[in-house]
Amino acid sequence: MMPPATSTSMTSERLSFIRRHPLYSAAYRRLLELEEARVFCCHQTGHLLDVARIAYILDLEEGLAIGRDLIYAAAFLHDIGKGRQYEEGIPHETASADLAEQILADMPAKLAFTSEEQQQILTAIRGHRRLRRDAEPLEALLYKSDKMSRACFACPAESQCNWSNDKKNMEIQL
Repeated sequence: MMPPATSTSMTSERLSFIRRHPLYSAAYRRLLELEEARVFCCHQTGHLLDVARIAYILDLEEGLAIGRDLIYAAAFLHDIGKGRQYEEGIPHETASADLAEQILADMPAKLAFTSEEQQQILTAIRGHRRLRRDAEPLEALLYKSDKMSRACFACPAESQCNWSNDKKNMEIQL
């Protein structure tokens, strides 16, 4: 079943709302500070957009029909709690989902996702680090895209990275 089509301007408005939300803005600014000297993978806009674009391409190629709005919202929100992981030890998928739930609930009616769509986004965020056997389509897509977005083979800090070799992308993945 195809999701309802949304215009590019609607997707942009939704992402702008998310990006400008006070919770998102504050968490993102803090994350920039915390990752300023980080030599390993960072969790900033470039990564978020890479994940979204890879996921959207896979959605189209695989005929999943998840839709651009859900994919971009989930990708843009999936790492926003990373600063809380650094500072408080809260797994970032949990912290990100908590922040995302509040941000999504604050969307004005004209931009709001349905409650079912919000749950899909939150489930995807919670599941983006460990793939469950019965993962929902957006959850599995976010997991796969997040991993594919990392170019470990070209990373100058790869040899110091604590990711296991089976998690590292040592080849270009298409």
